[in-house]
Amino acid sequence: MADLTQLSERFQWPDYLVFALMLAVSAVIGIIYGCFGKKQDTKEFLMAGKSMTTFPVAMSLIASFMSAITLLGTPSEVYQNGFIYWLIGFSYIMVMPAAAYLYFPVFYKLQVTSAYEYLEKRFDKSVRLLGSTVFIIQMCLYMAIVVYAPALALAQVTGFNVYISVSLICFVCIFYTTLGGMKAVLWTDALQTVIMYASMMFVIIKGAVDVGGFEYVWQKNVESGRAVLIDFDPDPTTRHTFWTLIVGGYFTWITIYGVNQAQVQRYLSVQTKQMVTQALFINLVGLFILMITCAFGGMVVYAKYADCDPISAGIVSKGDQLFPLFVMDTLGQFRGLPGLFVAGIFSGALSTVSSGMNSLAAIVLEDFIKGSFLPHLSDEASTWWSRGLSLFFGLLTFALVFVAEQLGNILSAALSIFGMVGGPLLGLFTLGMFFPWANRRGAFVGGIVSLILLFWIGIGHQVAKAYGQITSTPMPTSTEGCDLFEYHHGSCHHRRHHHSHKHHCRRAR
Repeated sequence: MADLTQLSERFQWPDYLVFALMLAVSAVIGIIYGCFGKKQDTKEFLMAGKSMTTFPVAMSLIASFMSAITLLGTPSEVYQNGFIYWLIGFSYIMVMPAAAYLYFPVFYKLQVTSAYEYLEKRFDKSVRLLGSTVFIIQMCLYMAIVVYAPALALAQVTGFNVYISVSLICFVCIFYTTLGGMKAVLWTDALQTVIMYASMMFVIIKGAVDVGGFEYVWQKNVESGRAVLIDFDPDPTTRHTFWTLIVGGYFTWITIYGVNQAQVQRYLSVQTKQMVTQALFINLVGLFILMITCAFGGMVVYAKYADCDPISAGIVSKGDQLFPLFVMDTLGQFRGLPGLFVAGIFSGALSTVSSGMNSLAAIVLEDFIKGSFLPHLSDEASTWWSRGLSLFFGLLTFALVFVAEQLGNILSAALSIFGMVGGPLLGLFTLGMFFPWANRRGAFVGGIVSLILLFWIGIGHQVAKAYGQITSTPMPTSTEGCDLFEYHHGSCHHRRHHHSHKHHCRRAR
């Protein structure tokens, strides 16, 4: 079997240059806002002085949670379990109006810095601290997964050491977030969203054309049973159905867009209420396009490897590595383009981690330091605390990457964390906002019980899966074509099609 060194050798200096340029521009944005912008007080550092407009906030909302998890995980999910995953895009059509008209107005009216200030005003301090603590745990674990995903991609594509990649993401992110504050986060997010879209669109369109066009891609997926568009099966154990994707997707994403501190902080950095609503609807269109693109990308990857599954053939070890393998197969001969893809994956990670660091700094400062220990902290001291906390959470993310490494499939790991932790948080805010008879004791006990119950389900699921009691069988793949590849001058040529596709493959036996 040809090893991956041939593909990694295609990643040359122009690719490193493109990738380095993206990191450099992100760092420069931090320097501009940190050293040459308006003098930073706490409000400026954490909330961008409430001076932002629709465009950067809309782009930032897309980038924050459309990270490397989506860019790598979605094509892999579709390749292994079918195109039906695209339905999750329709959950956004319910999520954005709910965020804009049900949840956001409450935070806007109160003009809070920490979303959890609401919980103290509505219930009491213990509920606020419960919510804050849960959010800190959720975000720290999620950020670690988000950093590990692109590091894995980069190791796959270039042979670049995983820990060097992790260090680059973490330390560039720490640099511009700690220096430039919320304005640097928002503008780097806007830049990174553009890079993300450009790289994904190009890779998928070029890949589809290479394998024989969009019609051929669709036909191959129909033949394998992957092109199912909708399934109303009520069985909750079925991996993907209309109910699990649209109803489950709604609750997953409303947790993020309705009450997540990272998103609430963005809403409140904008000049007017109307701009936030516009940003959310731009975000809806952007997210839907990105999700459909990534899902179609999974179909293109399947069409390319329909006769020689890279996982079964032992070319890659995990589903998350399929898309990077496909990228190098498709773009490897074009200098600079694999670098654009890697920059796109890294962009997703940088945007999520930078917004996470900023939101965690705001939470700890407002809810714990000013809320409990140093209530009369001066504004100058608060700004220094914000920077210090931002730095601390950046370093903590770096340390937690070594935990994320053990979590297996990145898409399901990320969604599990959001389900186990995000659900109870959404419950607390929804209880306060829409059930006027709810009291503080009910909220606190309900929060604790729901956390215990969901962690029991979530961790129990992982344990059962580890012992083989829960199995998820991916859709059928084939390795028949692997024997139809001939090994020739260090590359492999498919004999079956009239035009040659370069593949990794086994030597003909």
